Amino acid sequence: MPARDFDTDSAEGPQSAVKEIIRMARWAPSGDNTQPWRFEVKDDRHFVVHGSDTREHCVYDLQGQGSQIALGALLETIRIAASTLGLACGVTRRPDTPPTAPTFDVELTEIADVQSDPLADHISGRVTQRRPMRTRRLSDQQKEALDEAVGPSHTVVWIDGLMSKMGMANLLFQNAHIRLTTHEAYLVHREVIQWKARFSEDRIPDMAIGLDPVATRLMEYVMRSWGRVRFMNRYLAGTWLPRIQLDLVPALRCGGHFVLVGPTPPESIDDFVAGGGALQRFWLTATKLDLLVQPEMTPLIFAMYARGGVRFTESARALKKAQALSDRLNGFLGEQVCQRAVFMGRIGSGRTPNTRSTRLSVENLLKK
Repeated sequence: MPARDFDTDSAEGPQSAVKEIIRMARWAPSGDNTQPWRFEVKDDRHFVVHGSDTREHCVYDLQGQGSQIALGALLETIRIAASTLGLACGVTRRPDTPPTAPTFDVELTEIADVQSDPLADHISGRVTQRRPMRTRRLSDQQKEALDEAVGPSHTVVWIDGLMSKMGMANLLFQNAHIRLTTHEAYLVHREVIQWKARFSEDRIPDMAIGLDPVATRLMEYVMRSWGRVRFMNRYLAGTWLPRIQLDLVPALRCGGHFVLVGPTPPESIDDFVAGGGALQRFWLTATKLDLLVQPEMTPLIFAMYARGGVRFTESARALKKAQALSDRLNGFLGEQVCQRAVFMGRIGSGRTPNTRSTRLSVENLLKK
């Protein structure tokens, strides 16, 4: 069953259809719940999505591609939401807008034979599960449904079975050392966590991070300053506890891992937007199948930086580790898969989390 929609916005007035679509679509996923979009309502059949990215302050989005994937997920959710109102939507990206602020016109049209997309019932129920799941492998029928959800332009590479999961767990454990020891990543983590919270409109509540209560309070204390982080990492093996709880154990305790692969290596905004649309259909289909998903994007991001020579940190040690990670990822997945990968994550069954990121209200998302 889909989780309840935590928002109480109601869509009223001559633009009610547009606002209802926005109300539903804003539940699309975005990195760290950044919601890199604002909406401008033109009339009852036309609105504008003003995109943005976080490259100025987020080490995981230095080329804007993570935000572009999120925008793709949003636009696909808009299409799904519109179908519930008997509307088809045409989306056009404005070619004169900069890569840092891609802008899309959405035109709605009434078409008699538009069928309500069955994935619409799961838009607000789609969540991220960062805690361990059941280890039961996905059935062939579940995989087939997920494969069909992303087609025909994208494909899914499956990584399951004990030995494969052990290889992925080791890779994620090593990758987490980069994430937890670079100052640039610390600056991001410090801003995106809302402490002592079960829900958060614009960040990640600490109860949803995936750490146990004691480790969560320790993390809150340590992250108050970079000096504390450095001290813990250097003298008290500070990375081990979060790497075990957030990376190693969840990587083993799941149904498997997956890589969403595009038809060619993604390069343009449109490539990443298309990947985001495929991702959202995958994730909503997983929700429909009572499966849970957690993104595992940082290995792909660091490997991409290494391939492109992007100096994402001042730490020479971390840059060297990123290159080694890229080499290991190529060996594990294959070079062709790594170059065409759009998204990576883990998937499985289990209890739906009772803590989550929510969303800003429609009024707060409307462009002033």
